[in-house]
Amino acid sequence: MIGRTPGYITAARPLRQGAITDYDITERMIRLLLQRVGVSKFNKPKVLICVPSAITAVERRAVEEATKRAGATSVHLIEQPMAAAIGAGLPIHEPLGNMVVDIGGGTTETAVISLGGIVSLEAIRVGSFDIDSAIQGFVRRDYGIAVGERTAEEIKMAIGSAYPSIEGLKAEVRGRDVMTGLPKTVILNPAEVRKAIEEPVAAMVDSVVRCLGQAPPELAQDLISEGVFLVGGGALLHGLAQRLAEETALPVRLVDAPLECVVLGAGRCLESFESLKTIFMKPGR
Repeated sequence: MIGRTPGYITAARPLRQGAITDYDITERMIRLLLQRVGVSKFNKPKVLICVPSAITAVERRAVEEATKRAGATSVHLIEQPMAAAIGAGLPIHEPLGNMVVDIGGGTTETAVISLGGIVSLEAIRVGSFDIDSAIQGFVRRDYGIAVGERTAEEIKMAIGSAYPSIEGLKAEVRGRDVMTGLPKTVILNPAEVRKAIEEPVAAMVDSVVRCLGQAPPELAQDLISEGVFLVGGGALLHGLAQRLAEETALPVRLVDAPLECVVLGAGRCLESFESLKTIFMKPGR
C-alpha cells in the first residue's frame, strides 16, 4: 500500500529503526495480532517480543506499555540476535562461540553468543530501509526520476549487490520525471546500484568487524571453524555473504530461513519458556 493509497487513506509504518514512532497505531496493531490468535478480555496472555539490542530504556518502556494496553498480562523481551540464534538452531548454551549478524529493516545487529549469553555486541540503526533510501536518492540525483519505496526495494532485490557477483544483469525502472512530471523509463546496471548503496553496506560490514574485535581470543578461534551466520531480510542482498567473508576472513553462511529466523526463535522460547527465560532481557535493563 505504500505510495499507492488515495487521499483518505494513510499508509504508515509505526516502527522505524527498531523503535516505536507512533504509539497509538503500534498498540492497535498489537491488539489486532492478539485478536487474530484468539485472545480476548478473559484470557490475557504472556507475550514475548523480540527487540533490537540497541533499544533504549525509554523505547523499551514504550514497547512494554503498548503491549500491556493491547491486552497482555505480562511482557517479556528478548534481543533479536539471541532469538535469531535459537531460530537457526545454534548451540547457544554450549561453551562455543556463535556469531549472528541480523540485518533487519531499520537495524543491523551483530552478536557473539556463548553459554546462553551475549559476549560481544555491536548494533547500529542502519538496515534495509537505508539501502532502499540510498537507491531512491541515486535514481533521483543521477537520472532525475522520482521512485517510491516499493520500486527502490524491487531494484535492490533485482540488481542490488554488495559484491561484484551479478554482472551482466540490467533492470528497467519506471518513475516520474522530476522536471516534467511525466512517466519515464531508464535502464540501471548492478555496478552503479552497488556504488549507490556502498555507504549503508559499508556501515553494516564495519559493525561486524568491530564486534569481532571485541570478542575474546578463545571465542575467535571457534568462529574460524564455525563461521558467521547471516539472518534477516537484509541478509538476502546479493553478494553480502561474499563481502563479509572477504572483510572478516571467516566463513559466512546464510541460514535456511533468514526472514523467519527471529520469529521461529521466539516461538521456541515460548515452547520452552521455563528453561529459556533466563536469556530474556532483565527488568530495568
